Amino acid sequence: MVVVHPFKGLRPKPEYASRVASPPYDVLSSDEARRLAAGDPLTYLHVEKPEIDLDPAIDLYDARVYAKGVENFQKYINDGVFVQDAKPKLYFYRLTWRGQSQLGLVACCAADDYDQGRILKHEFTRKDKEEDRTRYTYELNANMGPVFFLYKAQAALNDLAARATAAPAVYDFQSADGVRNEFWVVDDDALIAAIVAEFTKLPVVYVADGHHRTASGANVRAWKQKENPRHTGNEEYNFFMAVLFPHDQLRILDYNRVVKDLNGLTPIAFLKRVGEKFDVDPYVGAGVYRPEQTHAFGLYLDGRWYRLFARQGTYDAGDAVARLDAAILQANLLTPILGIDDPRTSKRIDFVGGIRGLEELERRCREDGFACALALFPVTVAELMAVADAGQIMPPKSTWFEPKLKSGLVAHLLSE
Repeated sequence: MVVVHPFKGLRPKPEYASRVASPPYDVLSSDEARRLAAGDPLTYLHVEKPEIDLDPAIDLYDARVYAKGVENFQKYINDGVFVQDAKPKLYFYRLTWRGQSQLGLVACCAADDYDQGRILKHEFTRKDKEEDRTRYTYELNANMGPVFFLYKAQAALNDLAARATAAPAVYDFQSADGVRNEFWVVDDDALIAAIVAEFTKLPVVYVADGHHRTASGANVRAWKQKENPRHTGNEEYNFFMAVLFPHDQLRILDYNRVVKDLNGLTPIAFLKRVGEKFDVDPYVGAGVYRPEQTHAFGLYLDGRWYRLFARQGTYDAGDAVARLDAAILQANLLTPILGIDDPRTSKRIDFVGGIRGLEELERRCREDGFACALALFPVTVAELMAVADAGQIMPPKSTWFEPKLKSGLVAHLLSE
């Protein structure tokens, strides 16, 4: 049984929504955020990345960064940019990009569901990032941006979503990244109850993007519970904000790799080693080579593209993780040939999200000094769910969801 919890959303007035909305904190560097926010006091980047309003020399985890975020968040309220809904509600958020739409329920999910395994993850978290999100959420006393969840699509929930979004959206704007953002408020008590009841029929939901924010939601609940001798389990801090999408509306882009050196090998010797586990064909087409199926890879080396195909028997087809392309690449090329044992910590490898295009791989090799690039076929949502259902963890940098959720359209206060 999955809990979705209506809440009194703190939201920008409609005339401010398009200016407030910002990318989530983890897709921009501090320098990128500073440039994007320059001269714009309304962008929510002042809350998502408050370090942009401080001396760049200050450490990202310094107490002054959190304090600045709290100050900026309160300023939105004091200045009347944000107002809080008078009663608990649900919300819907639709993003339309490149001809495809995804419509998600904005609600709060229960920390209990995470602790008890009803919110399934597919990635490890880093301790420093988890502690950062936990501390900032605690200091802010709010979920400033939503986590990105998915669930197995249900006809009944699709019907309820259609009812909830029949009227015009309260926000409807196109952001600078070309995404149309539409946001609805659901204040019909009967409709809210019906949506909540349908979610109780789901055994699990899945973290798509935002593992650190999900973990921090559970951590903050534990922290506040210890501080509250009258804890009941119904306080707002027992819940954290998410957008929940049906799985069949989502799109995952490729997540590619660039490597600094060939581990002492010449290009010819490297290709020979690769050929021990992969079929290798020079690509004779025009432009970049984009893998067209699972277990096919693109290799950009020495100014040209090669097609790689993993041979049967070089991976365990019955294992939900081992059969993933990122795992095949790691086990058969990155570790044994290039000596990259841990891609999380190695300084010799970097990752390039598919939103940047495969031309970016060529550029990184041509201009940034990388020796080779590896293009992967995108992971499917079904593969992600299979890994999470099995209680396993995907290789790092396996999924790149697009479009990204905007922050600043609604916040959840942890106390009222």
